[in-house]
Amino acid sequence: MRIAYFTNQYPAPSHTFIRREIIALEARGHRVERYAVRPFRGALKDPDDIGEARRTRHILRTPVIGAFVSVARQLFGRPRPSLKALGSTFRFARTSGGHYLRHLVYFLEAMILADWCRRDEIDHLHVHFGTNPATVATLANQIGGVKFSFTVHGPEEFDRPETLGLCDKIRASSFVVAVSSYGRSQLLRWADLGDWRKVEVVHCGIDQRYLSEDVELHGADPRLVCIARLSEQKGHLLLLQAAANLRAEGMRFELVLVGDGPLRAEIGHEIERLDLGDTVVLTGTISQDDVRSEILRAKALVLPSFAEGLPVVLMESMALKCPVISTYIAGIPELVQPDNGWLVPAGDLEALTGAMRQALFASDVELFRKGEAGRRRTLERHDINRSAAALEILMARPGIA
Repeated sequence: MRIAYFTNQYPAPSHTFIRREIIALEARGHRVERYAVRPFRGALKDPDDIGEARRTRHILRTPVIGAFVSVARQLFGRPRPSLKALGSTFRFARTSGGHYLRHLVYFLEAMILADWCRRDEIDHLHVHFGTNPATVATLANQIGGVKFSFTVHGPEEFDRPETLGLCDKIRASSFVVAVSSYGRSQLLRWADLGDWRKVEVVHCGIDQRYLSEDVELHGADPRLVCIARLSEQKGHLLLLQAAANLRAEGMRFELVLVGDGPLRAEIGHEIERLDLGDTVVLTGTISQDDVRSEILRAKALVLPSFAEGLPVVLMESMALKCPVISTYIAGIPELVQPDNGWLVPAGDLEALTGAMRQALFASDVELFRKGEAGRRRTLERHDINRSAAALEILMARPGIA
């Protein structure tokens, strides 16, 4: 098949799961084009991301003449479908609260995307995220007729399904992927009953660097690591309060925060306010090899999220036999269970502090048992090759939109 992947930004440090899917589909003999609205705004550190950037076409980097030709080709070559898509554009805009100018931009992006799919003879377009990339793909489907699907990760789609027009996007698609059973349940809430058959669970997968290598026991240093975008939903500020509680008890340990994002300055100020400068390390964005190294140096990975889909970093950590501490939300309990980690109620400072204390005091035997159990569960559920095979079957079947 000739497949195209489309999303808002690609490649990006937090989107390694998309790269893994693409590479796994290519390994199965498919040609995969990479399309995105825009490139990542920051600096790419990972060599694989840098390589992907060279292979990706970005709509907002299209020369003006090229964009004009694409729009004109669709508008004059397919006038009726284009007008139908324009009507859908206004409906999406009304649903979103009246953002008409923004949605007219999406319409123009859809014109370009439809033209790219036609020129590249794309059999199937797959989109990650049910937000604006799925809007653009829905319009491109109406304009050019390319069969499309999309993966919903959450939590944003579940926070505002009506303003995103999620039901309309499901209706227009050939199928929709949820990354967990919880995610599927949320999609079923907003899908028409006749579209329930379109909603499938395909787990995000991890690749060979996590699947094939045997891992020895992790280091003995009292060290926890949190790998996540520095944003409100990940719970970093609560995590810092828990770290301060443990320090007040006299515990000496290191907490490493890997990632970057809009809360970086606020997190830095909170570290100073809580006098955690000798306990907490902020690394910023690092490469995938460095992420792996940070996991291997830690007793446990901690991710106290308030809202989630099913974080890939939990799979990566567990595949490396590093137990995890996380929260009872979304798809996380489908992966993290008492035999392979610690689950706490989201927002519960006392429970989070207690789980971190247990992880830091855990014996090598307990950590080994949890690590082995976590690796087994991850290998059973999150092999990227099995996930790619499942996507291949879904993409190959006739459209049921």
